[in-house]
This record gives sequence, structure tokens and C-alpha cells, in this order.
Amino acid sequence: MLQSSLALFVVGTLTFVLTKALPGDMGYRIAAGRYGHDMVDTAAAELVRQELGLGQSSISAYFHWLMDLLQWNLGESMVSGAPITDILKHEFGSTLTLALAAIAIAAIVGPTLGVLVAFTRSRTVDRLSVALSVATRSIPSYVIGIVLIVVFAIWLDVLPAAGCGEPINYVLPALTLALPLITVSVRITSASLKDVMEQDYFEFSRLKGLGWCQSLLRHGMRNMSIPVIAYHGVQLVYLVEGLVIVETLFAWPGIGHSMAHAIFARDIPMIQGTCMTLALSFILLNTLLDILYRWVDPRERKS
Repeated sequence: MLQSSLALFVVGTLTFVLTKALPGDMGYRIAAGRYGHDMVDTAAAELVRQELGLGQSSISAYFHWLMDLLQWNLGESMVSGAPITDILKHEFGSTLTLALAAIAIAAIVGPTLGVLVAFTRSRTVDRLSVALSVATRSIPSYVIGIVLIVVFAIWLDVLPAAGCGEPINYVLPALTLALPLITVSVRITSASLKDVMEQDYFEFSRLKGLGWCQSLLRHGMRNMSIPVIAYHGVQLVYLVEGLVIVETLFAWPGIGHSMAHAIFARDIPMIQGTCMTLALSFILLNTLLDILYRWVDPRERKS
């Protein structure tokens, strides 16, 4: 909890500093977010500056935010005037369900394909999995999303390109987030299983007369899953980063989409609130993976 509090404080502080360092006039940006770019003039921007006290020093504004944070108050949006907490409560559910859908797809498909690749013992299949993992990891998430939209929403016309509320709306954004995780997970799972299959305890289980499936389930799965769980814990940061772009691309009404709009509007409290929420989500997901890691590996519990 102490580490989490420190991490959230650092994230909030860095977000404030970096947003303040952006070029341009905050008054014009916030006024454009309120009234639209075509309706903004100097008078509207000046009214926004006076209303929000944008003329005060950055140090004063920072300590005002810090005092509010100590009272568990994230402040109000500079654009809409709504409390940040209420906005995040409304939008976090959509982000959480999308992230969990992507994690579920990656956790099911990746290890399953990795086991199949390891059992094929084919160099061609192995090289193909390496090529796919390198390609998907090196391609930005928004490019993957655009390709999926073009193929499945435009060419084949079988999936919606945007929207939220129906199960079918989860397919394209969840796949966009999951594909880079899946391909690398295949490599990690395959390499881990090959290593387990070369160990003495696995060979001994085969000598005792157990079949491949029995040896895998009784002696291979837990040992194989240790590096796989560790890998997914590290890769969760890519999932959190990808949410901002993917939600914007697919018009998904989550906190990542809100943060992208808040950055354009220079809505500092909203940016800070969404960044801290994403950071806390990342910390909680890693904590759950640590618990799962200790449950899978009895040696961790003994140590």
C-alpha cells in the first residue's frame, strides 16, 4: 500500500508537470473543449482564465491539487465542471471490461497455441511463431486496430468498427489489445514447455508409463506456467498503454478515451485522475498475478 501510494503520487506529479510544460494557451484549449473550436475567441478564453484562476503560479496550483488529493478529492473537470470521481466511476466499468476481455483472450489463446507449437517440434512452425511475435510487437496498436477495422468491418462487413454495449462490440478492440500479447505469449509458453520436457522429472514421469497428457497435467503445467505468469505481469504495462489509443480508435467510452480528449483540452485534473486510475489498475493487476504466482509455485510460499 505504501508503494502504491508513492507510485500514484509520482504519477500525479509528473502528469501535472508535463501537462503544464505543453506549449499553447490553456485558456484557449479549455474554451475550445467547452464551446468547440469554431466558437472560441479571445473574450471566451479570457473568461475561462478568470473563472478557473489560470493566472496563478504553477506551484500554487500544484499545492492546491495536493491538498485536495490528501482529502481523497480529485477535483473537478475544467471543461465540464463535473467531479472527476463521478466521471471515472461512470467510465471505468467500460475500460475494465475491455481490459479483462483482452486479458482473457491472451491468457487462453496464447498458452494453448504455445503448447501446440512445442508439441509439433517443427522448426518451420517455430520460426513462423517467432516472425509473428516480432511483427505484432513492433507494430503500434493503432495500426493493428486499423487493419482489423479495414478487414472485418469494411471488407468483410461482419463486425462493427465502433460502439459499445453489445458483446460483438468487444471483438475488434479486445483483439487489438490481445494480439501482441498472444503472439509473444506463444513464444514464452513454447520455450517454457520445451524446457520442462527436457527436465529429469518429466522424463521420469514418461518412464513410469504416464502418457504425454498425464505428464503435462501432473508435472508440466505448473512448472511451465511460472515464466508465463511472470511474462504477463510485465506485459500488462503495454495493455494499459494501449487502452488510451484503442479506446480512442474504436470510440470506446472508457477512461482512456476521456484522457485523450482531456489532453487536447488541457484539462489537468481529468488527465491526472485518469493517469492515476490507470496506474492503480496496473498495480492491482500485478498484485493479483503475484498472488497467483505464489499459489502456482510452492517454493515461493516456503521461501
